[in-house]
Formats: sequence, structure tokens, C-alpha cells
Amino acid sequence: MRIAGVDEVGRGCWFGPVFAGAVVLSDAARETLSAAGLTDSKALSAKRRSQLVPLILEQAESWALGQASAQEVDGLGIRSATERAMLRALQRLGSPAPDHVLVDGNLPLRLWSGSQETVVRGDSAHLEIAAASVLAKQARDALLVRLAQRYPGYGFERHAGYGTAQHRAAVLSLGPTQLHRRSFLRKVLAA
Repeated sequence: MRIAGVDEVGRGCWFGPVFAGAVVLSDAARETLSAAGLTDSKALSAKRRSQLVPLILEQAESWALGQASAQEVDGLGIRSATERAMLRALQRLGSPAPDHVLVDGNLPLRLWSGSQETVVRGDSAHLEIAAASVLAKQARDALLVRLAQRYPGYGFERHAGYGTAQHRAAVLSLGPTQLHRRSFLRKVLAA
């Protein structure tokens, strides 16, 4: 049975796309990644995540990333945009499609017509979800570092687009960029 884990990163950010990762692992890959210490990406340091990425890419039967833009977040709402990112990642896994999808969290993936299961704290319970989370987090963080050069003064390389005091001050001082999620900034800009 081909089981894919899917997870999102950046759902609560004020800036940039929401990312999703999807990963299919063999039993042997699960053993290797477990022995290497793969777990919930939030429990791993940035250095440890970056060390695990090549191992995940080497061990995964298949893997893919998907994203939904800040404009999609504003136009569709964060849940629908997140689901689009997840669906894009799953579709990019290639053939055959997964027989079953493990979705991190408690909300089903409404756009997926196949078999699925939601798993609260899934990135701690299933290595497929943990691997998807690590790949998505590293890819999104790398993008934010690049975007920090295009949009200096916002500190994206430090806070990854989340609503920190530094980010709030930058938005109030410099104004929002074209990649900010306007729907997330209403209270900040109204203050």
C-alpha cells in the first residue's frame, strides 16, 4: 500500500506562500529515518533539519512540494489555500497516486477524493508526515531568506514571515509588500 504523509508550513505567517510537503516512504526508509532522529520539524533545530533533508530525499520513495500564494490566501482564505498547497504536493508525487493519505491536523483535505486520515500531531506519530514537514519547512525558510534580499528591512530571514514585533514594526514603517497577506494584516494596519 502506497501511503503519503502531507503537512503544511507557514499557515500563520503574515507574508509569503503557504507550503506543503508530501512524502511516501518504504518500510526500510522509515527505519533509516527513525534511526537518524527524524521527528516533528518544530522539535528539530534548523541545522538538524538541513542535515536530514538529503537523507529524506535519498530515502523517500517519492516526495513533492506544493504552495499557494499570498494572493490565494487572501482570495480563498487560509484553509482553502492550505488545501490547494497540499493537493498540489500530492499531485506532484507522480504515479501511482497514493492509496492512502495521512494529513497532519484535524481537518480533512476536502480536495482529495481518495482515502485519507487526519492525525493530530501527525508529524510526531508518522514519519511520512514528519518528512513532509521537514522538506516544506526547509524549502519555505530558504525562500524567505531569498525574499529578505528582495525586501530588505522586514527581517524575513529571522522571523520567516510570522507576526513578530520586528515584523509588525517593519510593516508599519515600510508598508506591506505585494507578497504580504493583506487579510492577515487588517488589525496591524488598522492600529
